[in-house]
Amino acid sequence: MSLLACALVLLVALLHLYFLVLEMFFWTKPLGLKTFRNTPDKAEITRVLAANQGLYNGFLAAGLVWGLVTAQWNVVLFFLGCVIVAALYGAYSVNKRIFFVQGVPAIAAMAAVLVAF
Repeated sequence: MSLLACALVLLVALLHLYFLVLEMFFWTKPLGLKTFRNTPDKAEITRVLAANQGLYNGFLAAGLVWGLVTAQWNVVLFFLGCVIVAALYGAYSVNKRIFFVQGVPAIAAMAAVLVAF
């Protein structure tokens, strides 16, 4: 696998670890409120849902790292596909910004992995 492909996959994994931290630990804190453009009241009401969402982001990161470490590119492609679908749905249902933050890096990583084959 090319160094570029591995670096892009790792970047996507790190982004999802960052999302995990934001959603599970900083959702109701100033950083989380600013990042997600949320009010303190709304953040408190949705805190448990955000933590669950953060956990799923952690699973995506874990799957990408697992695929990289074991050189199972089918696993990497599967998890990148999951990220892309999540980004498309998030862009449709929440905010188009999600596609650019989450989807574009995953598409770039998937393209790099596919080109490396």
